[in-house]
Amino acid sequence: MDFIVVQALTGLASAASLFLVASGLSIIFGVTRIVNFAHGAFYMLGAYVAYTLTERLSGTIGFWGGIVIASLIVAALGALLEMGLLRRIYRAPELFQLLATFGVTLMVEDLVVLIWGPEDLMGRRAPGFRGAVDIMGQMVPSYDLLLIVLGPAVLGFLWLIFHRTRWGVLVRAATQDRDMVAALGVNQKWLFTSVFALGVFLAALGGALQIPRDAVSHAMDLRIIVDVFVVVVIGGLGSVTGAFLAAIIVSELNAFGILILPKISLILVFLVMAVVLVARPWGLFGKPEGTPRVAAGLSIRPWRPLTTAERLAVGAAVLVAASLPLFLGNYPLAVGSEILVFVLFAASLHFLMTVGGLASFGHAAYFGLGAYGAAFMVKLMGAPMELALLVGPLLGLAGAVLFGWFCVRLSGVYFAMLTLAFAQIAWSVAFQWVEVTGGDNGMLGIWPSGWASSPRGFFWLTLGVVTVGVALLRMLVFSPFGYGLRAARDSALRSEAIGIDRKSTQWAAFVVAGTFAGIAGALFAFLKGSVFPDNLAIPTSVDGLVMVLLGGIETVSGAVIGAIVYKALAIWLMSKTELSKLILGGVIVLLVVAFPKGIVGFLEDLRHLRPKRPDGAGLTPAQGIAKVEAAE
Repeated sequence: MDFIVVQALTGLASAASLFLVASGLSIIFGVTRIVNFAHGAFYMLGAYVAYTLTERLSGTIGFWGGIVIASLIVAALGALLEMGLLRRIYRAPELFQLLATFGVTLMVEDLVVLIWGPEDLMGRRAPGFRGAVDIMGQMVPSYDLLLIVLGPAVLGFLWLIFHRTRWGVLVRAATQDRDMVAALGVNQKWLFTSVFALGVFLAALGGALQIPRDAVSHAMDLRIIVDVFVVVVIGGLGSVTGAFLAAIIVSELNAFGILILPKISLILVFLVMAVVLVARPWGLFGKPEGTPRVAAGLSIRPWRPLTTAERLAVGAAVLVAASLPLFLGNYPLAVGSEILVFVLFAASLHFLMTVGGLASFGHAAYFGLGAYGAAFMVKLMGAPMELALLVGPLLGLAGAVLFGWFCVRLSGVYFAMLTLAFAQIAWSVAFQWVEVTGGDNGMLGIWPSGWASSPRGFFWLTLGVVTVGVALLRMLVFSPFGYGLRAARDSALRSEAIGIDRKSTQWAAFVVAGTFAGIAGALFAFLKGSVFPDNLAIPTSVDGLVMVLLGGIETVSGAVIGAIVYKALAIWLMSKTELSKLILGGVIVLLVVAFPKGIVGFLEDLRHLRPKRPDGAGLTPAQGIAKVEAAE
């Protein structure tokens, strides 16, 4: 009994820091609707800045003053980020803000290494809380008890702010209906900036308070952001009370899961998240969104199939790519094969997001399942590459069938978070089922057949598969199924009124996207000769999102260009500099600001900038909208 009590207290101490970070993210999303991927980076910055200040400032006042000052400094940086970057792209497609914050995260990861070095840093113990307290014969660090008290204190402070101040009332109103708040004359710019600064302050404070407990490292942002997303989703987006309760649930599951159910300890948290989303999509204390959000793939300019001239141009580009093995060496061809694999992966996600209007945060699950399916065929069944490439992706298809059945019952950010939960469940199984998957040691020796074993042969194989896959996906866009899917995306009520079953149609699209992602994963397994759990991890899903968004969310095949640009740039930078993340993140941020519709979307806008003609062609976007509204 004494051990259980102490373990529960340890979980509560961890819950306090987790609550601080999660409450900040929940407040930011509730008002601005930004899925702030950089929130973990602010948590990490708070820890690094606090480490520096507490080492330089002596005494009790110096330590605690350093904690608070570090949080204020990072909050000021967050406010500058909101005013200088995010404010410029509030009118861009929603997910572009996610892309911008991802670029900021990459930059911060390299900046902290550049400033503080790659080694872990150990902060000093908190003055006045360096000892331990005897509880039921077990020693509990006094600093943990401080954190346990601090969590409810911060919750009470936030409650007072939100319920007893005019600013807090405006924040709660904006969480429910920010358009109505703007209509009442409230300055949304400064409201958004102040909310963002408060959320960042809480994240930085959570990181700063960790320095007496844990080492400060440049990987702590990714470690915390996953748990924070889980807490925010379970508690309810925009609910501080929900974040507090969910932080306790998640921390206690982490504390006891490793002891009671060590084989599935990593899965428990994500299982709870998935169950909550399926049973109550808006979380324990959240509220349903009053109005449906704009679908990810909505576009003012109508899509059309390729003209004859455009098809000839695409065919010529494929022929040029097919001739590259005649001129390039082994390394460029291996890089080219990897880029082609991610072209298919990004195209599959693009189909789901743009045509289906479903933004998935866990698409790597089907990429990784396809890779493991091919590996199982080779290692367990002794199958050749040809058979493994045909059968292996069926595991990705099976995962998409199972997970998609639950996911399509949700929409918007709840759909995205459920895909994230299922992806993390798949990753956890691959990581902990060592007897079958090899765990973090992976599965090795997944080599292609002799005719495709050379970089030249495998490049031609990959080019053929990817070309056919992208072509099939584009054909689906303009097929009756594609038109029905786009109808369900644009208006669920109208589509169902004419006999289109929205859930079944979106489920089929989910399965199609997962299958093509599985094919890309199977190719990747043979390209690398191995499969690891990282193939299913969040960074792979985020890479796919970045590729789609860079290409253009309102285009038909923008993901092809986005994947080529992003992957080629990432590989080239890694080979040329140790600060590849800093440069790549800067490029992403620059592209988001310069091309808010993506690279292909920007080029499409340029191509359609023509003088107005008497027949009505060449209308500006505003004129086009007016004409459509008049027709309706």
